[in-house]
Amino acid sequence: MSQPPPSVRGPTPEEVREYAASHHLDLTAAEVADFTELLAGKTAVYERLEELPAPRRERRYTDRDPGYRPGDEEDPHNAFVTRCHVAGASEGPLDGYDVAVKDNVAVAGVEMSCGSKVFEGFVPEFDAAVVERLLDAGATVTGKTNLDEMAVSGSGELTATGPISNPRDEAYLAGGSSGGSAVAVVTGDADVAVGTDQAGSIRTPAAWTGCVGLKPTYGLVSYAGCVSGGPTYDHVGPMARTVRDCARTLDVVAGPDDRDPRSTDREPDEYAEGLDRPVDDLTVGILDEGFGLEHSETVVDDTVRDAAERFADLGAEVREVSVPWHRDGITVWLGVAWEESAALLRDNGLGYYMQGTYPTQLLEAFATGQRARGDDFAPTVKLKQIFGAFARDRYHGYYHAKAQNLRRELRAAYDETLETVDVLALPTTPTRAFERQEDLTRAEIVDRAQGKEGRTRNTMPFDMTGHPALSVPCGTADGLPVGLMLVGRRFDDATVCRAGHAFQQAFGPYV
Repeated sequence: MSQPPPSVRGPTPEEVREYAASHHLDLTAAEVADFTELLAGKTAVYERLEELPAPRRERRYTDRDPGYRPGDEEDPHNAFVTRCHVAGASEGPLDGYDVAVKDNVAVAGVEMSCGSKVFEGFVPEFDAAVVERLLDAGATVTGKTNLDEMAVSGSGELTATGPISNPRDEAYLAGGSSGGSAVAVVTGDADVAVGTDQAGSIRTPAAWTGCVGLKPTYGLVSYAGCVSGGPTYDHVGPMARTVRDCARTLDVVAGPDDRDPRSTDREPDEYAEGLDRPVDDLTVGILDEGFGLEHSETVVDDTVRDAAERFADLGAEVREVSVPWHRDGITVWLGVAWEESAALLRDNGLGYYMQGTYPTQLLEAFATGQRARGDDFAPTVKLKQIFGAFARDRYHGYYHAKAQNLRRELRAAYDETLETVDVLALPTTPTRAFERQEDLTRAEIVDRAQGKEGRTRNTMPFDMTGHPALSVPCGTADGLPVGLMLVGRRFDDATVCRAGHAFQQAFGPYV
């Protein structure tokens, strides 16, 4: 059960002075005495709140085995944190599907670690909205998948239990932060997996391991019950071996949810129903600025360009397009995300200023864990906390505010081009999977994790703008997969899925 704070009381005179100083207030002795007396009466509100019964959502589906941590023999790629068994409805569109869930997405009765020692032992009492809908559709949750700690990095090596290896070649990383989810579907340990995406965390491991990963339109799939990275750019979506299974899953999980302020009131489409329609009515725009980046591998650029041009063989029109803003999409992302994410970490993982459901059990676990074991956070998490605090105090949020305003320009630039084409085509990542390396320095690990080598330059912008983006395997180079990313108009996820499915059906899985 969720536990309230240990006691309810007002601040002492020393605390009044301390908290005032943290807000740049220098109180007189008389002010301290007055405010101490005035604030003592405010706690009556909290006392009454404690007396009121907290709203509860009934846990459905009682067939729940909390599971175990698998050993190396069962889980050679370190893809899973927990193997479990949570059975859903006896029938439904996902009846017979085994689903793996990223371990920052709550499954009631099963430990959720967020890939971090800080959360070890935390067992949520609630299902995330996406898990509820999967279970309602007849799916069975068979595991919680490993991730880069707190979903902050994207190489697949900064988890509490060590790197997630690539099943295509164990000498390479799976990518992240949803690396365990990608591995689970590639190895056949799950039919579908759930991932989250704030900078490319679904699409990067999909591209590096050779599966399909869909970041839906922002707000199309409820994020309630998932541990947030940034409320204005959180996405949760499916990963699978085929576009068809991703679309079937999207059919189930998409739709409004009043528990999540990110959620749109817009009713979803039927994504799987139209997959087999021809694509000769589509125009594919090869996005010039997605190629030839500073760290782009020529083999990746060539493989993706060749793949995109093959849409012409399916009857689609293919043309080159340009969105100059794309090159600065990463700048906008960083300007927004550094301070937004740091503020969320500062405010115990839930923050303020939004409607919807606030899972108090998660808040308490976050607050307690951060205070007791904050030193155990990965260097990527610590760096974000420190720099976010510095930027807030030094620049007063100015650059965060400017970046938030510029994301409107970024979104409008893509929207304008997507009025002339139906989907944009570009490399999911400009590089193939990173090689596993031992004895890296802290700085080297952080640089790899945070995309210094250009890993997320193509994925990050679409988390800022909210456009749907799908990574589909389109080839290999030296045995390592290459991903083609297709991006569509906001809430036109159906067209993105149709284009990706047509490509996969015509030209094969490649891996």
